[in-house]
Amino acid sequence: MAVASFVCGLLGLLVLNVFLGPVAIVLASLALWRGTARRGRALLGLGLGVADLVVLGVLVSLDNTVSWGLAG
Repeated sequence: MAVASFVCGLLGLLVLNVFLGPVAIVLASLALWRGTARRGRALLGLGLGVADLVVLGVLVSLDNTVSWGLAG
């Protein structure tokens, strides 16, 4: 779960951050709660999941819309 949270968080920075961010946070929290051996990877997944939601919030506030894309 720690690796999955890291991958979801990393992909969430590029695409579908509204979905992958919370998934990364939940997976990282579960991995940490279960006492994973990959604690660093779970913490990275948690941080990236939070970063996904922050990026989404910044882009939405700049654009004043929920939909956004890389093309202007």
